[in-house]
Amino acid sequence: MVGWWSRFLIVVACALVWWLITGCSQSDTKSKDEDSTKLEAVDVLYNRAADSLAARNYKKASEEFEEVERQHPYSDWATRAQVMAAYASYRDQNFSGAQAILERFVKLHPNNPSTPYAYYLRALTFYDQITDVGRDQKMTEDARQSLKDVVSRYPNTDYARDAKLKLDLTEDHLAGKEMQIGRYYQQREEFLAAVNRFKFVVDHYQNTSHVPEALHRLVETYLSLGVKEEAKKYAAVLGYNYPGSEWYQYSYAMLHGDVHPEKKDKPEGFFERAIPSL
Repeated sequence: MVGWWSRFLIVVACALVWWLITGCSQSDTKSKDEDSTKLEAVDVLYNRAADSLAARNYKKASEEFEEVERQHPYSDWATRAQVMAAYASYRDQNFSGAQAILERFVKLHPNNPSTPYAYYLRALTFYDQITDVGRDQKMTEDARQSLKDVVSRYPNTDYARDAKLKLDLTEDHLAGKEMQIGRYYQQREEFLAAVNRFKFVVDHYQNTSHVPEALHRLVETYLSLGVKEEAKKYAAVLGYNYPGSEWYQYSYAMLHGDVHPEKKDKPEGFFERAIPSL
């Protein structure tokens, strides 16, 4: 009888221990689940991110703005927060991160009032990465295309007006790269390659500061090739459009025999001024 009672008590004790363990475990799990799904007020989240942005803690601000969208994805605050997260990433010079956010934003919100700014900010992420003319110009090309996109999509906005100014500078930069390569070929007497570069500037970057020099270089290279009629044609274009330019004076002197492009009897300082060092 005693043995049976002892075994019964042992079974009851084990059951009680199991109930306590599983009960506490479920309680802990429930508590953790509640903590993980607990949402903060959207204005609290947004203002916290705005404070981080004001404090120039850009990385933290971007993360906090993204948290607004994570916790409240269907609110108006979330839409605003996406653009602000991109701006914070841009200020943090995390350009690829900003681009990813902005590309997603314009796809999801093509008609949102903030969409023109999103396109403009995306263009800035490329524009701010433009390097000197001695390096690869892919980023400059991307900036040019993005700025043109802003101008074509939103022509009557302040964003388009600023994009036009930046577009002019971007194209001047690209033209400068073409001129650098053209001068390099010219100095190596690879005149046909040089002609192609100078023509490209004249045809595709007509509003840049490099066109007068490009026209003069075409006069020089065609004279070096012995094709005087082509040289005269480009000199005439240069004289018509830039009559007061010193580049036209150089071309005029060459065509009238005062200076020959392959001789060393150029006026003092002419070669240095006419062909800047690479």
